[in-house]
Amino acid sequence: MQYEGSIYRPPSEAHSLIVQATIGCSHNRCTFCGMYKDKQFRIRPVEDILADLTEMARLYPKAGRIFLADGDALVLPTEKLLAILSHIRMLFPDCRRTAVYGSPRSILLKQPDELEALKSAGLGMIYLGLESGDDEVLRHIHKGMTAGEIVAAGLRVKDSGIPLSVTAISGIGGKKLWRGHAVHTGEAFTAMKPDYIGLLTLMLEEGTPLFSEATGGSFQVLTPEEVSLETLVMLEHMDCEGSVFRSNHASNYVSLRGTLNEDRPAMIRALKDALEGRRAYKEEYLRML
Repeated sequence: MQYEGSIYRPPSEAHSLIVQATIGCSHNRCTFCGMYKDKQFRIRPVEDILADLTEMARLYPKAGRIFLADGDALVLPTEKLLAILSHIRMLFPDCRRTAVYGSPRSILLKQPDELEALKSAGLGMIYLGLESGDDEVLRHIHKGMTAGEIVAAGLRVKDSGIPLSVTAISGIGGKKLWRGHAVHTGEAFTAMKPDYIGLLTLMLEEGTPLFSEATGGSFQVLTPEEVSLETLVMLEHMDCEGSVFRSNHASNYVSLRGTLNEDRPAMIRALKDALEGRRAYKEEYLRML
């Protein structure tokens, strides 16, 4: 199988068969992100993708999950994605889910009937990066989309019936914008009500523009206590009945997991315990991407 550059995938795809459909990320301008910098974005020829799937079917015929990498496989034309999904169905009868990253722009370029066709063909998860629901934060990190546009993309996925997983980043607004980030991100999640919510915590990567801002003093990183307060405010502004919430990534200072809204009081209590010194924060050396 051919694979170019470093492999990046969502945490929940750790045990999935990963096949590259695009090289890199179609946007790749976010100031906090150090991924895909070793790649020039392009779409792989469909015949090469199908050949890789055929080869992998001989090695892993019982694969239960498949993730189509890299950072925005949904950007492929719908007819090409349908051909890939049809090939997966033929070669991997035990595959329970095929998933992709979808940028908000790529989602909005897909018409509702196209997404519905992809669902019928076996697309079982779209991962969407919100990062923040605050437009000032999104402009600062060069996300290239407004919160309203990202919410509209998420709702389009939800309307298609494809399960939606949305990620945001604690601390991405720094000390200056933390409250707007907390409130508006909670509101954006409320508007989308994703099937899955993932909340990571900012870790600066050397070589990124945001790292340079932090070392130069124009961006101030939140302390563990400030991250906890921000997360608490975010949860207080989140009404997502039935959404599975996870903030137990290696980057998070306080591990949280539950189903909204029923487990929200327990998660808020855990954050208050940390803020009041009854619960320890994860040591910095234990945090990793």
